[in-house]
Amino acid sequence: MSAEKPKRIGILTAGGDCPGLNAAIRGVGKTAIVEYGMEIIGFTAGYSGLIEKEYVELKESSLSGILTLGGTILGTSREKPYKFVKEGDNEKPELIKQNYQELGLDALVCIGGNGTMKTADRLREEGLNVVGIPKTIDNDVWGTDVTFGFDSALMIATEAIDRLHTTANSHQRVMIIEVMGHHAGWIALYAGMAGGGDIILLPELEYNIRSVCKKIEDRYESKKPYSIVVVAEGVDHPKNVSAASYLAEAIQTYTGIETRETVLGYVQRGGSPSPMDRILATRYGAYAAQCIAEGNFGTMVAMRNNELTTVPLSEISDRLRLVEKNHPLILKARKMGVSFGDEYL
Repeated sequence: MSAEKPKRIGILTAGGDCPGLNAAIRGVGKTAIVEYGMEIIGFTAGYSGLIEKEYVELKESSLSGILTLGGTILGTSREKPYKFVKEGDNEKPELIKQNYQELGLDALVCIGGNGTMKTADRLREEGLNVVGIPKTIDNDVWGTDVTFGFDSALMIATEAIDRLHTTANSHQRVMIIEVMGHHAGWIALYAGMAGGGDIILLPELEYNIRSVCKKIEDRYESKKPYSIVVVAEGVDHPKNVSAASYLAEAIQTYTGIETRETVLGYVQRGGSPSPMDRILATRYGAYAAQCIAEGNFGTMVAMRNNELTTVPLSEISDRLRLVEKNHPLILKARKMGVSFGDEYL
């Protein structure tokens, strides 16, 4: 009697890159190969590779030496196969199903953020065996307490704030640092607190520019010669300029205090992952392989209360994990005199 055919799984990384993707690929691949005897292929450039049937065979040897690397060895893209799909015109989803079947896949691991999980859920509805792994520096994927990539971005943002303290003090300036976060202010909140920010502006909290300026003026009157303002890119501001540029001009106009801005941008998404992100991505990857072995499909691996678990993909679509207005860190920050720009609303 012949031995049972080994499971064959595909892996892809989609959406924006972030530190820890290679660690997650390695976690899935090594566990699947060593523990469960599975065969692995990696699709290049996210869902585009799945549509175009472009992939590479992943052996255990090809997964060595990638743990510390930033980016993704598979490449990524923002391809959304269900975007603009009209009734009767579902070429991309059909190609995905066809390629999945022709390649003899038993499961597909989709590593990405909110958009990736939404597409993964659609593929689940099409009948594919899918397991998701949450990544994003924004930390805004619903259903998990933390995504890998966040800790690395937090370290970069905090170090930048640390460096701005010295020049702000030397020149007695207001220094504004803009960090990523279109809808969620996790990086701004945590980096602002870790870096000793005086004012932290989040997309989830409405702010008033007069309140911001009043806080700065109060600090100068109290003989505090400089102020650090940490702002998430997604706060309310005119769309023709960055949030940092808008705030810098407004603060200097209203207070007369010299103000400078720094926009970190994509620096936050690059480089080697932090030790915590390497561990988290590895744990997620290994657990995803376990889910496949156990037939636990249509789910996203997640961390809740420091325990690995799974969340149905159907519960994640179109939901974001945002900073709550009464988040414990916000409440503690207010007691320490940190402003969120809403004191006089």
